[in-house]
Amino acid sequence: MASPGFTSESSSPPAPAPVDPSGAASAVPSEVAVTESARSRIPRFYQLSIDERRELLRARITLSEAEVATLDSGGIHPSVADQVVENVVGVYALPLGLGLNFQVNGRDVLVPMAVEEPSVIAAASNAARMVREGGGFAADADEPIMTAQIELLGVPDPAAARARIEAASDELLAMAGATLPRLLERGGGPRELEVRLGNHPARVIVHVHVDCRNAMGANMVNTVAECLAERLAALADGRSGLRILTNLCDRRLVRVRARVPVAALGVKGAAEAGASAGEAFSGAEVRDGIVAASQFAEDDPYRAATHNKGIMNGVDAVVIATGNDWRGVEAGAHAFAAANGRGQYGPLAVWRADDDGNLVGKLEMPMPVGVVGGTVKAHAGARLAHRILGPAAASATELAMVIGSVGLASNLAALRALATDGIQRGHMALHRRSAELKHDGPAARAPGGTIERAMERPTERPSKEGSP
Repeated sequence: MASPGFTSESSSPPAPAPVDPSGAASAVPSEVAVTESARSRIPRFYQLSIDERRELLRARITLSEAEVATLDSGGIHPSVADQVVENVVGVYALPLGLGLNFQVNGRDVLVPMAVEEPSVIAAASNAARMVREGGGFAADADEPIMTAQIELLGVPDPAAARARIEAASDELLAMAGATLPRLLERGGGPRELEVRLGNHPARVIVHVHVDCRNAMGANMVNTVAECLAERLAALADGRSGLRILTNLCDRRLVRVRARVPVAALGVKGAAEAGASAGEAFSGAEVRDGIVAASQFAEDDPYRAATHNKGIMNGVDAVVIATGNDWRGVEAGAHAFAAANGRGQYGPLAVWRADDDGNLVGKLEMPMPVGVVGGTVKAHAGARLAHRILGPAAASATELAMVIGSVGLASNLAALRALATDGIQRGHMALHRRSAELKHDGPAARAPGGTIERAMERPTERPSKEGSP
């Protein structure tokens, strides 16, 4: 994996929204109330009731009653769903939680995460707290470039065809831009045309790189591919084949760096922590274990696949919550991991010790996400997720940097658990709570029912959760 560069740009955290001035007595303990300097730092948030957590959320952003209702409804009515996909019979909800403690380029961020897997949100939040002690996440991202791919077949002289297409580059880019007038008005549009000769003796592949601004851009890029196919076929003296975007958007990368002080990595032992089991690990031991696990993923594609799954645990949860295409993000991530120049599938994030003994992690991966269009318009839950993110969702690039940070945090949490007392101890404690919620009928919700019993065990929430 290439060593990415990182910028040091930062901005001051936005001031928190004023607390509801109604004068009603707060049920939220004062020690977890909103502060000026730590918008996303909320100790013991998991111990609060759902209503108390919502009160803390409303202390940070102004929510309308309709937006609060969205937290109960899931954000989409069956009548709307029927206009989004086909053969609708209902809607399917996922839990929505908040990733805490995230600080990205100096800005505190509350991160909405939609996921069904226990421990993912807690693990990312715990890892973000450790990274926070080292100054938070530093991130940068490429311009939002997506690529249209047009296949040309039956080309009698591919080299001559490439020369003719390259000579007509200005004409072709102008044609592509004419199909996207609104994108041009927003400063985006076609940027470059690239011609590739494939392994097939009569095939030419044309890539058109398009700056999609704040959109993910699939529809725009596909429009470009369709628009240019016939003209390109004529220039190549062949016929057009497939014409669609590529999900390997390697010109739309996000890079994230995190530094964790070695003192923040240690794990308390049984006597000190009051736990029933578990061995103490020093910060240096944990650091070395994480570095060794990273090197294992760099050496072995079987381990790299699971290493990257841990990254995608966090990435997908934010992508889904914000109404983006998690399948496209997954496809691009794994293709990028395979097309790394090393000849085998590799990790999207690596970890090393720096000269001062701190743990340093770096992530680099494609991040094709948008903040306009598509599901964001149709899904009230996605719109609410963008409101929760605030300035961190002001542009597609800003959102990409947050999502990459959550991915690196999820990876850190998983490797720390694996390097100490294993992935199952923390993960399965939360899994047992989930597994007990077998029935969602009146008996389950009644006093003493399975739901209440499962919720009565806050001590089962682990300190180093993660699923790799």
